[in-house]
Amino acid sequence: MNWTLALPEIVLALSGLAILVAGVLPRRDMTFPCTMMVLGAFLLAGAFVLAQPDGMAFAGQYIADAFARFMKVLVLAGAALALLLALDWNRAEGLSRFEYPVLVLFATLGMMVMISANDLMSLYLGLELLSLPLYVMAAFHRDNARSSEAGLKYFVLGALSSGLMLYGMSLVYGFAGTTNFAQLGQTLGGGAPISAGVVVGIVFIITGLCFKVAAVPFHMWTPDVYEGAPTSVVAYFATATKVGAIAAIVRVLSGPFGGAVDQWQQVIVLASIASMILGAFAAIGQTNIKRLMAYSWISHTGFVLMGLAVGTEAGLRGVLIYTPIYLMMSLGAFSVLVAMRRNGRAVENIQDLAGLGRTDPAMALGMAIFMFAMAGIPPLSGFFAKLYVLLPAVEAGFWLMAVVAVLSSVVSAYYYLRVVKVMYFDHPAGALDARTAGVSFVLAGTGLFTMFFFLMPAPLLAAARQAVAALIG
Repeated sequence: MNWTLALPEIVLALSGLAILVAGVLPRRDMTFPCTMMVLGAFLLAGAFVLAQPDGMAFAGQYIADAFARFMKVLVLAGAALALLLALDWNRAEGLSRFEYPVLVLFATLGMMVMISANDLMSLYLGLELLSLPLYVMAAFHRDNARSSEAGLKYFVLGALSSGLMLYGMSLVYGFAGTTNFAQLGQTLGGGAPISAGVVVGIVFIITGLCFKVAAVPFHMWTPDVYEGAPTSVVAYFATATKVGAIAAIVRVLSGPFGGAVDQWQQVIVLASIASMILGAFAAIGQTNIKRLMAYSWISHTGFVLMGLAVGTEAGLRGVLIYTPIYLMMSLGAFSVLVAMRRNGRAVENIQDLAGLGRTDPAMALGMAIFMFAMAGIPPLSGFFAKLYVLLPAVEAGFWLMAVVAVLSSVVSAYYYLRVVKVMYFDHPAGALDARTAGVSFVLAGTGLFTMFFFLMPAPLLAAARQAVAALIG
């Protein structure tokens, strides 16, 4: 048992236990020290990830490869930046409790386990380790009715999706005789007819994974949870957790179920088309910017699934290029949402950004960059993200999906540009409170990446190519 391969996860688990003990022992507020310790644990785990060799551990249930390293670095970076955004926001809202960074740490640990899963059982273990802290985080503002409602909705629907996924796993095990990814890949890719029981099991597993990535028709929780949960929590939900969910669905469908691509491809195509259409049109009438970002993510899910549905190496590479670009765009946008406070009170309507171009030109410029990038306007990074998933779909002949992608981008440009219009052309609603150093750091870093990605895309393209090569062998 080569347990040293799992050192990043072991470091996070032991750090989480130690920080939990440190948080309950003293009487003074330990939120800031615990947050710094969690950020340190992320940094240490990231160093172990980068030094991790390829291999398998725990009787083949854990795999370390270039794909796992690529996605884990993104998860750790997203979690660290989202935690940085939450520090001052939670303090201002009276939610400054040391449990929050600990919950973020354990949720991140769950994602890392899920990313390195090489067995349906370890995949489910990672999924539940991710989900349980998220249910608590959604309801973290326990004195707020909307936050409590968001946590309850997320818990009920999340439990349902987990049950469906576990049922699908039991069917696959019953009809295929194994839960190991490598053995499933050999069984389903050997040319023999695939039994109906395995196909039904795959559909149930896809259902559970589509819930995690908020793909239509399993998106119903997303707008309500985004609107009701604290903004600091939503910043984590919309960034790091989405990377983990994308990694899981890519690992499962391209690995053990890669040989059954004809059985699940049309399901992913339909989910992709439906997600792009609903995400584009449902966001048009939104006035709450957090709900707008929820529908925006649903639309982006459609683009991610488009690259996956193609089923080619170029399609998967497009997904892995799209993911870090989306991560940076979304973190940048949420740094603005976290900074939306007026007279000490959080505001979250689009109209609250009115006149921001005059009251805070730097933040308005950053938000404009992220909105233009999400709309796919060149030469910003979002344009290349969409291009790298659109071209494989066209080359593989998925014309309907490609046409829907282009048209939905045109429609979604309306609500992205509406935010820019409100910031620069509407009468000022009043200056927002001063930004904190953490928000300014995330805003500047993500803004520079989004704006100047086209100058140095080679490192990301090379890393994505290596990750895909490891994934499909």
